Amino acid sequence: MTTSTTRSRENTLARLLDAAAQVFAEVGLDGASVEAVCERAGFTRGAFYSNFESKDELFLTLAASVGEVRVKAVRARVEEMTADGALAEGCDPVELVQDVMDSGGDDRLGVMLMSEIRIRALRDEAFGAAYLAQEREMVASIAQIITDIVAAGLLRLRVPAEAAARMLMIVWEGMTVRGAMDGQDAAQLRRSGGVELGRLVQLLIEE
Repeated sequence: MTTSTTRSRENTLARLLDAAAQVFAEVGLDGASVEAVCERAGFTRGAFYSNFESKDELFLTLAASVGEVRVKAVRARVEEMTADGALAEGCDPVELVQDVMDSGGDDRLGVMLMSEIRIRALRDEAFGAAYLAQEREMVASIAQIITDIVAAGLLRLRVPAEAAARMLMIVWEGMTVRGAMDGQDAAQLRRSGGVELGRLVQLLIEE
């Protein structure tokens, strides 16, 4: 595959995902038809099906994209803080976690998307299996960030990195969902979620 072909495919994929996010914001997961997404992206159904087998695959890919953006932002911020010496012994975990979470782009739309995808996963066994496989990859990515911090001698954990990653993700999801229900904006979602994650980190770190 040539470079130009690869770029064209990547551009098509990006436009479809962006269109899917826009349509979802307007009508929700069930109402976001393949036709509506294609029309918003300016493509035919053929372009859609050359990238995705179904609407389910599209929204799983969109969910993965949301997660990847978050993990990349967190990793970049942790690397910056490590280089600056902010993760030194005696640092305040609540403040550090808040600093890290402030670097992300979480918003109400993302919370709504993930919530509807989880409901879909509960109702459909095959979709649920695909979602759980994707979630395991996300947990592994978070666990690797934690492992890198521990390997640098900055922190010692009471539990394995993967267990810590899963607990952090569960708490974050729970807090952002409740924050969205309460009408919080993006900044408030990150703030409330970050505070609770900081408290959890205090419990996970050995004194």
